Amino acid sequence: MYYGNIKNCDIADGVGVRISLFVSGCTHRCRGCFQPETWSFSYGKPYTTETENELLALLEPSYINGLTLLGGEPMEPPNQRALLPLLHRVRERFPQKDVWCYTGYTLERDLLRGGSACCEVTAEMLGLIDVLVDGEFIEEQKNLKLKFRGSENQRLIDLPRTLQSGQTVLLKL
Repeated sequence: MYYGNIKNCDIADGVGVRISLFVSGCTHRCRGCFQPETWSFSYGKPYTTETENELLALLEPSYINGLTLLGGEPMEPPNQRALLPLLHRVRERFPQKDVWCYTGYTLERDLLRGGSACCEVTAEMLGLIDVLVDGEFIEEQKNLKLKFRGSENQRLIDLPRTLQSGQTVLLKL
């Protein structure tokens, strides 16, 4: 996996001050995407053990609320496989911090069993994420007044409550 950027002290991509990892590779290619360079799976730098260790070090300060995964597309199956060990390490080391993930995929259609982006690690990965922001960016539904999303169709999903109940539970902010 490659990544395009790591943002330290990001306040735009989730609640509080966050560390954000922008992964490379996206097959959605949404019109109006704010980072089309991340569509290429080989854009940026290789994601290595050193990268993962850097992310963990950046998460260390108490004022950091958590980690955000976005891109590109974190839920492309090859990216899921690369990110799963990071999520395990974050949960083990920082159980009090939350994990947000932005995806153009839709939870029910694409990520749950049998979905187009579902692979052998998807269920495990979803179990390690607190908030899933799902749905492709749709330029015609762009709304700058929305919190933590770009278009009206995108949802902020409370993933632990959703997985526990079997019903989609939207995050209340």
